[in-house]
Amino acid sequence: MSSHVPLLRRRREGVTDYRSRKRAITSQKPLLVIRISNKNVSSQFVKPMVRGDVVLSASHSKELAKLGWHGSAKSTPACYLLGLLAGKKALAAGVKEAVAYNGLVPFIRGSRVAALLKGVVDSGVKVPVGEEAFPDADRLTGKSIADYATKLAGEDREAYSRSFSALLRDGFKPEAYPAEFEKVKAAISGATK
Repeated sequence: MSSHVPLLRRRREGVTDYRSRKRAITSQKPLLVIRISNKNVSSQFVKPMVRGDVVLSASHSKELAKLGWHGSAKSTPACYLLGLLAGKKALAAGVKEAVAYNGLVPFIRGSRVAALLKGVVDSGVKVPVGEEAFPDADRLTGKSIADYATKLAGEDREAYSRSFSALLRDGFKPEAYPAEFEKVKAAISGATK
């Protein structure tokens, strides 16, 4: 007879990290669940229950398009804006604090997940995370993307077209990220007051 304990099914499938989930649940605070796919980003504030998690508030990057966002739905600026929107919606649902839960995806400083967390924290929801984990302001506002696009357009027009083909096809110039960011940030602040 083997003395090892068999892995639980959801861990074997690569779906659940039981240790981090246990730590998050024992905090007795709502969980902020963040998922980034190939095209979109979503976040949910959930309350863990024995019979299944209850969703208190949810946000999806498609909501940013309704507020006038034309940039990439999974970019760092979009993640920050989605975090801001998610935080405002959570506050309206009565959520004042939460614990970030990212499942099996590792948390990396300066990542899109960190940008979303920064938006949630800036909206007024308390989430335990250090300031050093957040991306810098140039990345959050899209200034770094705009600067790179401007430089690339001046040096190699073909590489510029290749790098930003999806945005250009949709009629959005990446040099406009900072202005677009400010416009949508103001729309989020106005829409949730």
